[in-house]
Amino acid sequence: MSDRKWTDKQRFDSKASEWDANAVRAALADAVARAIIAHLPVNRPENGLEFGCGTGLVTLRVSPLLDRLTAVDTSDGMLVVLNEKISAAGVPNVATRLLDLSLSGTASQLEGPFDFVFSSMTLHHIPDTEGFLSLLHGLMAPGGTLAIADLDAEDGLFHEDASEKVHHGFVRQRLKEQLEQAGFGFVSFITAHVVEKKTREGQISSYPVFLVTAVKPQH
Repeated sequence: MSDRKWTDKQRFDSKASEWDANAVRAALADAVARAIIAHLPVNRPENGLEFGCGTGLVTLRVSPLLDRLTAVDTSDGMLVVLNEKISAAGVPNVATRLLDLSLSGTASQLEGPFDFVFSSMTLHHIPDTEGFLSLLHGLMAPGGTLAIADLDAEDGLFHEDASEKVHHGFVRQRLKEQLEQAGFGFVSFITAHVVEKKTREGQISSYPVFLVTAVKPQH
């Protein structure tokens, strides 16, 4: 078992330059972005936050629908790629931050509150699910919407590196309860995508990816 932190930036730094070239990853990001866009609030969000933005495969699809977006990641390698995209395309409303929100006190560095918070395939890398959901709740404005895409409970073979210490997906009912315990309401799930991939044991397996949405109550 690896001794490294769950938010191991070195692993992602090393993959950043080739991240977008993975066709399975690109198809997943496309499906997640479509699902998130379909579940955006009726009123255009003014201040958005994405945690675990990576190279921006979802970021740059969602950002045109927000007034402004803070895109956070723990990997400076990933953010280098995203910042290059932002510069090349002249994206005016996305600011990137190198920040590990799972560490105590780091959330105070963000300029909230946020009326829309989203992520793709990041929650399973965060050790303390309950604590992190509570942190997000505290960062959000009343009436704000949360949208998280991640894996349904899986067989432990989704990740190629067996030493990578992650949650092996989530049981939807349990995650719903955790969101409600954190103070969210109107929790709803859809299946956003199904990843078909060859596992490290050489078998082709299907891994459903959900999008869960929830709202911070007005009062």
